[in-house]
Amino acid sequence: MDQLPAALERAGNEESWAVADAISRVLKNSEELHSWRRHLLSACMKGLVAMYISSKDESNQEVERSMLLRLEELLCMVEEVEPDDWCSLVKTGLKYRYRDETFLKVLNVAIQLLYKKESSLSQ
Repeated sequence: MDQLPAALERAGNEESWAVADAISRVLKNSEELHSWRRHLLSACMKGLVAMYISSKDESNQEVERSMLLRLEELLCMVEEVEPDDWCSLVKTGLKYRYRDETFLKVLNVAIQLLYKKESSLSQ
């Protein structure tokens, strides 16, 4: 379980995400769930960055779209990110996907969540 977030960071690893979802369901009422989701959020952002760098031509749109929707879902649950992960995602995403509608929508949602008054990034 400890090595799974690192495996999730690799681009196009849907099988590992299915395992991560199963673990999330098992941890549903556990104290560890928030920490687990933070690890998943970080892995999701790093995975998207890896996808953007390796596929600059947007050829994996369906995989990217599902990852972006997963990112949005995790952000709504966790509402905090590692600043380095966030910076890397924004910088790389805007560099390679500045015209991608799904990326821009999720970025907007993330900005609204992360930069509200009580957020750690807004301070």
